Amino acid sequence: MRDAVVVEAVRTPIGRRKGSLADIHPVDLSATVLNSLIERVGLAPDVVDDVVWGCVGQVGEQAGNIARNTVLAAGWPEQVPGTTVERQCGSSQQALHFAAAGVIAGQYDVAVAGGVESMTRIPMGSARRVGLGDPNSDALKNRYDGHEFNQGRGAEILADRYDLGRAWLDEYSLRSHQRAAQAIDEGRFDAEIAPVLLADGSKFTTDEGVRRDSTLDKLGQLPTPFAEDGRVTAGNASQISDGASALLVMTSERARQLGLTPLARIHTATVVGDDPITMLAGPIPATERVLQRAGLSLGDIDAFEVNEAFASVVGAWLRATGAPEDRVNVSGGAIAIGHPLGGSGARLATTLVHHLSANGLRYGLQTMCEGGGMANATIFENLSGR
Repeated sequence: MRDAVVVEAVRTPIGRRKGSLADIHPVDLSATVLNSLIERVGLAPDVVDDVVWGCVGQVGEQAGNIARNTVLAAGWPEQVPGTTVERQCGSSQQALHFAAAGVIAGQYDVAVAGGVESMTRIPMGSARRVGLGDPNSDALKNRYDGHEFNQGRGAEILADRYDLGRAWLDEYSLRSHQRAAQAIDEGRFDAEIAPVLLADGSKFTTDEGVRRDSTLDKLGQLPTPFAEDGRVTAGNASQISDGASALLVMTSERARQLGLTPLARIHTATVVGDDPITMLAGPIPATERVLQRAGLSLGDIDAFEVNEAFASVVGAWLRATGAPEDRVNVSGGAIAIGHPLGGSGARLATTLVHHLSANGLRYGLQTMCEGGGMANATIFENLSGR
């Protein structure tokens, strides 16, 4: 029976908006991780059957099938195709699911999955502002009585539903920065990061969104833009960021033939739909479904990556599932590291499989909320031998 394993996983350091990666075209940023991936394992790129790439803002520099453009910009053979996936924030996690499914089905022997977002160069929501009409039709609006679909308001709904006070959200956010800073200082991200060569000849090597000087006092002074006297702020939400990530996927048999040791097996993958007004609660049923399909319990999972779109998303998930917080986002998350939309799913997967390998842990679970009220969930099994 065919399976799908991750042989290697890399990511760029995550850049702040208008930060170190601001001058790099998203196609070229993607090409950096493609070439790093292949160089690490010593393979020629012509063994890759397809590149499946996540990207949310598919306009301007990210339009025209950025996956294919990335393959060509990387200098890979023209015979290597590419396709671009858009499932909102989960785009590159879904790209990984599609790549794994193609490998298991026998359509591919080797595939690359990943994603990119340059939120500096293609601002969030750009595709909605090109003057070509409202993506929400009258029938859709009427179904939900004209309610506006807004992630910030959804984050406020979750905070209220799960009794997550402003203090809890800010305390969680501060811990995210502290955990990410500690991970950087201890070199935990070194194995997963592909340095990016900048125009001045220097190399960008470290996530730059981490605020080491953050305090509860500073966080407590930020306004709540989504609700008067609300709880959600820019400080307890994910950062606007630039970055790219990629994973090399193949069957374990093909890995043996190539003399490669996989990092992890893609054990189980799923996606769910949920209420589009709350929008951000999907990781809760996605976690339940992926565990059920895997035949595992929450207690079997050694490490969790739950995307920190907002602190209230993680807080709601923790309270609904009962998962131990000390196993969740142990190296920080999007609040501290950043959230380059189309690249975040692959970034979480990259961090998770390296964490499992480095610490000799067996199972890891990744999940993230997505615009429109959806969520992906993935369980990885460590195969690195550690």
